[in-house]
Amino acid sequence: MALEEKRAWITAVVTLCAYVAYLIVVLGRAGSGPLVDVPYVATLLWTIGAAIAATIVLNIAVTIASPRDDDRKDQRDREIGRFSDHIGQSFVVIGGIAALVMAMAELDHFWIANTVYLSFVCSSLLGSLAKIAAYREGFQAW
Repeated sequence: MALEEKRAWITAVVTLCAYVAYLIVVLGRAGSGPLVDVPYVATLLWTIGAAIAATIVLNIAVTIASPRDDDRKDQRDREIGRFSDHIGQSFVVIGGIAALVMAMAELDHFWIANTVYLSFVCSSLLGSLAKIAAYREGFQAW
């Protein structure tokens, strides 16, 4: 397995785990009250920070454990990386537009922040899954 594919797996798993943890905490705090009254900011920042730290630590561990020849990128790796980044960034655009519309509609900050966070999660997952699929199923540059 290529080092870049391993990194994509790490990103996908860490992103999914962090978001699920965030949802469990926020939804658990809601109880029977409205979601907009739940204190979410600290949880959001902590889960994002923990996900970034875990991704960095796991990437370092995988790099150290991998053979030296495994970390070289060739043209195919660069094209797969560019391809998966373009696919993943589509959700950032969708989330940005959704947040803009929500702000213009003067919705609660809770919904805007969670829409942006969800768009980042979807972007990361979709980009990682596209990279994994390209390595597993093959990749044909257009």
